[in-house]
Amino acid sequence: MEKPIGRDLESAKNINTTIGRVFDESQIYRIDHYLGKETVQNIMVLRFANSIFEPLWNHKYIDHVQITVSEAETLGTRASYYEEAGALRDMVQNHILQLLCLIAMEPPYSLDPDVVRNARMDVLRGLRPIRGKEVEQMTVRAQYAHGRIKDKEVPGYRREEGVRPDSTTETFVALKVFVENWRWAGVPFYIRTGKAMPKRASEIAVQFKDIPQILFNAPPHPSQAPNLLTLQIQPEEGMALRIISKTPGSKAQTHPVEMDFKYGDAFHVPSPEAYERLLLDVMAGDASLFMRRDAVEASWSWVTDILQGWATYKTKWLPEYPSGGWGPIEAERLIESDNRKWRSL
Repeated sequence: MEKPIGRDLESAKNINTTIGRVFDESQIYRIDHYLGKETVQNIMVLRFANSIFEPLWNHKYIDHVQITVSEAETLGTRASYYEEAGALRDMVQNHILQLLCLIAMEPPYSLDPDVVRNARMDVLRGLRPIRGKEVEQMTVRAQYAHGRIKDKEVPGYRREEGVRPDSTTETFVALKVFVENWRWAGVPFYIRTGKAMPKRASEIAVQFKDIPQILFNAPPHPSQAPNLLTLQIQPEEGMALRIISKTPGSKAQTHPVEMDFKYGDAFHVPSPEAYERLLLDVMAGDASLFMRRDAVEASWSWVTDILQGWATYKTKWLPEYPSGGWGPIEAERLIESDNRKWRSL
């Protein structure tokens, strides 16, 4: 089964119940192609096969996490689908929440499919609900307006063929999310995704806390850039770790540098397409990279709270951002209110 599985909690339950009358849960494979990407599969290896990361992977050392999925494409010919979906249903409920689960999950005690999926499920259970007035405080939605992407003129979303002139379907969404457990207490996860953005890119950025303002970070020196681990999911798959290094010379001056890893450069073979890996897993009967019924319904339960909050306010016009831009000013305010800022991709 390919996503989307439903458009809210009730419809997802109906689909799952209908399929469940014919097939056992062990026979059902709900495909989310993001889980088939090499970098996404590598998250568990990075965390649990490297002793340098896991001891730091908690609220004591991590300041915040950013997950960005940007698309340069506009609506195209998908108006009939997208008008009923929007960015929250299309990208957050499945792809992005699964990325968040892999970053935030506890170590599973084995690689058995259900053990791994139980660990991901625990993250979904721990998501702080966004309801009522918090919907306005923790979420931003917007539509792309007229602009240019790579020298191509783009009409605004509501001027696209097949889109209602008064549509309030969001093409961009930004969220501030918390996982309420011991490991992630107080650590915000900032999520953003949108269409008609400057380029196609997907990235997870784990920013570590600032070092104390002594030694190399003491005034009058400028503040040091914090350590940062970035996982690039597309278009190129790889990762980078930003560390602080001494610049050549006699003075104790420092500068941030990056240690880069690219799959293509390291292994000299192309990564298999995500669907290739997932279809092979279906034939092998390995459900590790597929969403179980309870996970689908838990993610829809969390997303449906936001959808209901948006419906309560009955907004007639959404904020806009120019095509080829990184989103509306409201998204900048969402993160800047915490004295942080979005990464430049």
